[in-house]
Amino acid sequence: MKFENRKLGFLLLCFLLLNINAFSGKPIKNGKLNIVVIDAGHGGHDPGAVGAKSQEKDIVLTLALKLGKMIESNFSDVKVIYTRKTDEFIELYRRAQIANEIHADLFISLHVNAVENKAVSGFSTFVMGLHKSQANLEVAKKENAAILLEDNYKTSYDGFDPNSPEANIIFSLYQNAYLEQSLDLSAKIQKQFMKRIVAKDRGVEQAGFLVLYKTAMPAILVESGFISNPNEEEYLNSEKGKSNIVLSIFEAFKEYKYKIEGFNNQAQVYTQKSETENQNSKSNLENEIKKDSIISNESEIHFRVQFATSNVEKTITDKEILSLGIVKVYSHNGLYKYTLGHESSLKDANKLLLKMQEKGFKDAFVVAFLNNERITAAEAVKILKSKQ
Repeated sequence: MKFENRKLGFLLLCFLLLNINAFSGKPIKNGKLNIVVIDAGHGGHDPGAVGAKSQEKDIVLTLALKLGKMIESNFSDVKVIYTRKTDEFIELYRRAQIANEIHADLFISLHVNAVENKAVSGFSTFVMGLHKSQANLEVAKKENAAILLEDNYKTSYDGFDPNSPEANIIFSLYQNAYLEQSLDLSAKIQKQFMKRIVAKDRGVEQAGFLVLYKTAMPAILVESGFISNPNEEEYLNSEKGKSNIVLSIFEAFKEYKYKIEGFNNQAQVYTQKSETENQNSKSNLENEIKKDSIISNESEIHFRVQFATSNVEKTITDKEILSLGIVKVYSHNGLYKYTLGHESSLKDANKLLLKMQEKGFKDAFVVAFLNNERITAAEAVKILKSKQ
C-alpha cells in the first residue's frame, strides 16, 4: 500500500510539473467571441444515457441545433460550428480537435445525466478540473466511457483507461488554461436555468472530462437534467423544456459575450485596430460629435437609435452600420453609449430602429436629444407638438 501511495504521489508531481501552465488563467483570444463550437454529446452507436422512452444522443442533438440557430439569428458576427448535426458517432478527441483546428473562442458540450436512483434530479454545468466528490467522478467516468467504443482508444488518449481509479485521479488535476472564463460562463448558465426551470440547482462543478481537457479555449459541459428521472425525462422531451433549456444557455452566452467584449449591448460592430488607425478614427469621431452639436443647436430636437453601451471607449468600423448614417457617442454615468442617426421625427427614428433590429440589434431603442442633451422620447414629442 505504501508503495502504491508513493507511486501515485510521484505521478501526481510529474503531472503538475508538466501542466503547470494550465493553472494560470488566460484572457480570451483577441477579446472577441466570434466562433463557438456546439458539441452534441454521444451519437451513432453511442446512445449515451438511456431513459424510459428516450436517449441522450437524440435530446442533446435537438438542443444543439436549436441553440446554434438562436445564436446565429441574434449575432451576425458569430460563426457556429457543430461537432455533429446528425446521428453519427464522433470520437471524443475529435470533438476537441474540431474546435482547436478552427481556433474557436468557446466550446459548449451538451449532455443529460443519469443515475440508478430515479429520484435524483437537477441541472449542473461542469468545467475541466479536480473531482471534488464521488458523484462528480462518476459523471466524468460515465461520459469518458464513450472512448471504449472507439478503436485504438489507448493510443488516442495516451494510454488513459476510464476504468482505472488511479488514472482518473491524475487526469482530474488537469485544468483548462481558460478555467476562469469557463467558470464564469457556467455560473451564468446555472443562474439562467434557475430563472426559467423549476429544478434542483446542482451548481457549477469540476471534473475530468476527456472532451474538455484538450480544448484550447474556454470550454464547458452542460448536464441538462436527469433522463433517469421520469419527470425530468418528460420535461427534456417537451417543447417547453427544450425551449427553456436552449434559451437559458443562449442568454448566458449573450451575457458572457458582452462581458468579454466590454459591452452591455450588441458588440459585433467593433474590431481591433492599430494604434495609428485608432487615433485617426478617434479624431474623426470627435469631429462628428462637434458636427452633431452644431446640428443639434440648430434643430434643437432630434432622435437617434442607441445600439451599444461600453465601459471603455471603442472605435466603430463596421461598414454595414456606418452605411446607415452617422454614428455618435455620448457619455452617461461613466459609460460610453453609441447611437446611430440624427432624425427630426420619432417616426423616422423608428424606421431606423427597425433596420437596426433586422441587423441583429434586438436590444436597440430610440433616444431623444435637446441641444445635444439626452431627454426622454416623450419629452421630445411634447416639445415638438408645442411648436406646431
